[in-house]
Amino acid sequence: MPTPPPLAETAATADPAAPGTRRPGGRTARTRAAVRDAVLTGLAEHGYPGLTIEYVAEHSGVHKTTLYRRWGNLEGLVADALDLAGEDSWTPPDTGSLEGDLRALARTTAASFADPAAAAAPTAFIAAAFQSERAAEALRAFYRERFTRCEAVVSRAVARQELDRGTDAGALVRSVVSPLFLGLFITREPVGTELADRSAAVTLAAARAGVFNSPAKST
Repeated sequence: MPTPPPLAETAATADPAAPGTRRPGGRTARTRAAVRDAVLTGLAEHGYPGLTIEYVAEHSGVHKTTLYRRWGNLEGLVADALDLAGEDSWTPPDTGSLEGDLRALARTTAASFADPAAAAAPTAFIAAAFQSERAAEALRAFYRERFTRCEAVVSRAVARQELDRGTDAGALVRSVVSPLFLGLFITREPVGTELADRSAAVTLAAARAGVFNSPAKST
């Protein structure tokens, strides 16, 4: 699945004072987009420890007093950039089969981190979550929303009678990407198509065996 920006295109339409809300575009939206881009660039170049309000002000063209007034502090800037990332229109793959959808989802996730330059900002977002509770909350919200979108993969499979209607969609989706994130951020091993396909195959076999079935939902 797409990761935090810049891999996920976003719609910069919300008021910075109220992340997650939507309103017509204009100067406020352009300001928020400029600040978001500066945050991403700073994270990619310096990581969370090296990102400063002064850097964001210089690269966004927004005075630092405005940044403090609207976002409060650096944590607020990072959290809002993640919130803005969740406003894109991305949808999970629809290949016509559960097997194809899981493989495509796993490959998309692996590809998101294949280019070190493109992966720098999302990797920094994840690292920031270990240093800032507010960033951690924003990251959890981002992926919670991403996983919710991906549950459509399971809903379609149930409709095609490929899965039991009691399948826990959230658990199944997390199973597909978990080995990839383990390699990317814990063991720091190469993650590519081979691992993505294996992860999809293992999850598919487990799903077909009923591993993700919830008795309460099946009744």
